[in-house]
Amino acid sequence: MSVHRIEIPTDLIETLRADPRIAVLTGAGISAESGVPTFREAQTGLWSQYEAQELATPEAFARNPRLVWEWYAWRRELICKAEPNPGHLALVRMEDLFSQFDLITQNVDGLHRRAGNKNVIELHGDIFRTKCIKENTTVSSPPDPKEIPPRCPNCNALLRPDVVWFGESLPKQAISAAWQAAENCQVFFSIGTSSLIEPAASLPMIALQNGAQVIEVNPHQTPLTPKCAYSLRYPAGDALPVLVKELS
Repeated sequence: MSVHRIEIPTDLIETLRADPRIAVLTGAGISAESGVPTFREAQTGLWSQYEAQELATPEAFARNPRLVWEWYAWRRELICKAEPNPGHLALVRMEDLFSQFDLITQNVDGLHRRAGNKNVIELHGDIFRTKCIKENTTVSSPPDPKEIPPRCPNCNALLRPDVVWFGESLPKQAISAAWQAAENCQVFFSIGTSSLIEPAASLPMIALQNGAQVIEVNPHQTPLTPKCAYSLRYPAGDALPVLVKELS
């Protein structure tokens, strides 16, 4: 917990006590508080010779599937060492407190589910899931560790991480659910995200157009900041536990 005193505006607490419909968007900032390196920070050691954009594409996988699979295996190891932080845990509590609560994340690390959130919309997939490159279906059985990359047990095509790569569209079901959550909410939280990456950056704007109040939780100013009803200039792990305590 940070040494600075967290100030949550009283009228924001009053708004939230009325049990509005809530939508939350999280980005890399909340995971960074758990020690998960951001996508572009993850190029260290053996992988420092590569740019993330060189490895996270369908073309890179087609060219050298083993290299790409091993990079993702290394990233999974990094994420496994991380634990959900107080910001993640506060969002679990918020899901319990509000009648309608949709959590949309740009992160692929699965920390929201590990923390205990149930209704999670994953815009960019989940690094711990695999899918068949031919059938485009997720594979539930654990991949054979001897095969790099492993193969689909159904059709024998290569398996790949179930994440969105550069040049790929977001999953239709996820983006549709996120759009609907942004349109229907009364309060929209933007937490730990730069508000630069589309289409996620459009979600708070959709909420605003539909009359919602937008709350930003971010130690840094973003392009969204001037449009927010409240801008909480703290890390999520500091601000959200205090907000939840005020509510309960």
